[in-house]
Amino acid sequence: MNTMNAVDTEQAPGQNAPAENSEPGTAERQRWALFLLWSLVAIFLALTSAWVLAETAGQRARVKDVAAIEGIRDNQLVGYGLVVGLRGTGDSSQTVFPAQTLISALERMGITVPQTGSNSASNMQVKNMAAVFVVATLPPFSRPGYRIDITVSSAGDARSLDGGILLMTPLYGPDGQVYAQAQGALVLGGYMASAGGNTRQMNHPTTARVPGGALVERGVSFDLKQMHRVNVVLNEADFHTAERMAAAINQVLGSARAHAVDSRQVEIATAPDEDVAALLDRVEAVQVEVFPRARVVVNERTGTVVIGGDVRLQPVSILHGGLMVNVITETRVSQPNALSSGTTQVVQQTSVQAQDKPVNRIDLKDGATVEDLVQELQRTGAGARDVISILQAMKEAGALEADLEVL
Repeated sequence: MNTMNAVDTEQAPGQNAPAENSEPGTAERQRWALFLLWSLVAIFLALTSAWVLAETAGQRARVKDVAAIEGIRDNQLVGYGLVVGLRGTGDSSQTVFPAQTLISALERMGITVPQTGSNSASNMQVKNMAAVFVVATLPPFSRPGYRIDITVSSAGDARSLDGGILLMTPLYGPDGQVYAQAQGALVLGGYMASAGGNTRQMNHPTTARVPGGALVERGVSFDLKQMHRVNVVLNEADFHTAERMAAAINQVLGSARAHAVDSRQVEIATAPDEDVAALLDRVEAVQVEVFPRARVVVNERTGTVVIGGDVRLQPVSILHGGLMVNVITETRVSQPNALSSGTTQVVQQTSVQAQDKPVNRIDLKDGATVEDLVQELQRTGAGARDVISILQAMKEAGALEADLEVL
């Protein structure tokens, strides 16, 4: 009996040993399950953050590409002159001011034109010359002697400026002062040829350019040393872009000197005795994230449609068809019978033809892109006018998340 009790006493701990060993295994599995769960949550949060950042990230560009420095700008110039050397394609005698311009130019050179008689100014032939307007753009910080390009356009009824030479023409600014003198041989991007009553024309032969044809005589003074603050003006107003630009400029400059005044202007304070040119160099080279508006540009005259890549579409169903009506009028002559008292009459016969085109259906589901819209429109055979009408209707229905600009 004692022996059996001893054996039972020794076996009791052995029987409980598996129960004690099973508890650490269960806890280990629980820890592994919890670790896997937190790993999946972390991966999900990382993917969500990456998707949000990808959705909200803008396009990176330099400040000089999306903005301009206030006060540093171009200036427009205009002048009136005379083009000579044309081969009978100049202004006709009915155009008065070319002859008057020629008389004034000859008088300045000491040549007197008689006002009466057969050689008077009214009998002058001006078909080898043409009156023109000359326009140019004066860049900032231009100095005397700097050459700029000019554009010459006919002001009368000249047919072509091919082969012409522009005589010295003063170019005036908005204040009435002469800032440049223009002269030189014209370069045309088109031509016109006629013979035997037949005419062939390419592009616009009444507009020409003269590369480097104007010489600056007076510069526009602008002293950078007098700038106590620098104003950067955005090309497209946007509060988010303005704030990002101010933050990027402050990071490059190492101090909080820039702040957004409004959705278009960022103001930068200059330090005493600071080199403003060096400051502008650093500011214009700053990389900044820009957030352009989603935009669809439509030109109804040419049928051109330009859709930006950031345009978003909402789910929509489009039904598009057309009704074409043709009214045809034919004119016929009704003759009376022989030996009758009737008269010949002109009779118009009108017929109306109507054709209703079948309705085309386009379904854009959630997540549809601009490429899907274009492919569906091409599949239905929609023309440029149809696309413009569909885009306008989508904008009114709220399915086009973009600004629709019609040129």
